[in-house]
Amino acid sequence: MPVVSTSLGHASVHLVRAAVTAPSLYNTQPWTFVAEAGDRGLELHADVTRRLRRMDPDGREMVVSCGAALFNVRLAMRHLGFSPVVDTFPSPADPAFLARVTWGAYHRPTHAEQRMYAALPTRHTAHGPFLPTPLPSSLIDTLREHAAGEGAALHCVDDRAGRRHLAELIRVGEDAQRSDPGCAAERARWTWRLVQQRADGVPVDADVTHPDSTPFAARDYAGLARMFPAPPRRWPTRTGLAVVLSTEREGPSDWLRAGQALERILLYAASHGVMAAFHTQPLELPQLRAHLRRTLSAGEFPQMILRLGYAPYVHALPRRPATEVLKSSGSQGRSAR
Repeated sequence: MPVVSTSLGHASVHLVRAAVTAPSLYNTQPWTFVAEAGDRGLELHADVTRRLRRMDPDGREMVVSCGAALFNVRLAMRHLGFSPVVDTFPSPADPAFLARVTWGAYHRPTHAEQRMYAALPTRHTAHGPFLPTPLPSSLIDTLREHAAGEGAALHCVDDRAGRRHLAELIRVGEDAQRSDPGCAAERARWTWRLVQQRADGVPVDADVTHPDSTPFAARDYAGLARMFPAPPRRWPTRTGLAVVLSTEREGPSDWLRAGQALERILLYAASHGVMAAFHTQPLELPQLRAHLRRTLSAGEFPQMILRLGYAPYVHALPRRPATEVLKSSGSQGRSAR
């Protein structure tokens, strides 16, 4: 366990260790935190130096990832029995300053909150096919409620035509990114081999199956599609449940809200043994995202595309330690710009 500076309070370290388990595109972990004096609160800032400029030019997915980290901060406070008080975008002059979280009144955490908190270290991104076991309808309904609780909507794409259409959009998006030199350069920057022992990015062995082994094309971290254009095996019926997470409006505050809804869904699902695979490629191309909005998210703005299911295996990705992402309020360079 890393040694944390004595200038940082134990409570802030507790919150950040929960926050950094959040998912992010290419595991970029685009966040930094500032502990306010006396452990009175915690600031969340976007680290724009970690934004994927080709695939995420407006920073939407960066803010979504930070929203997921923000939910983890809230959950870690609830684990200690306190109600988080969240002030989003508290400094209009600094758009990278996303939120300040302070300690509210005490009341005992719920059983669901404790289960989600326990799922923080076990929630991992899935790759490849899921097991054929379907998700219980009661769980799906509860996930919709959790999304609504954060001001977002979860649309299940469970009819054959809708799934085929979504798979086609993902296929087009993935093919465009595989053939784009700029996207390939970003992928190379954030993909690494085990000998490098990095604390961010994605190892090439994160997915041991071919990225085209299911109808929903995955990111080709290891370059398998270049070496083997056709997968040795396909699992057309083991894709799990396809869902689209959306918000009614579009803007940084909505992206932050979507990230909190995303992590709430992921942790509740993980607490019931369900993992998620991400397929955001069509959301990173404006024309495809606009088309998906018209056809699969009831006119709302799609923020995330997921498959949910029971994974035969998951790969835990590395995380940067609290010493690297947490500063005290007296430190220089509070927000990364």
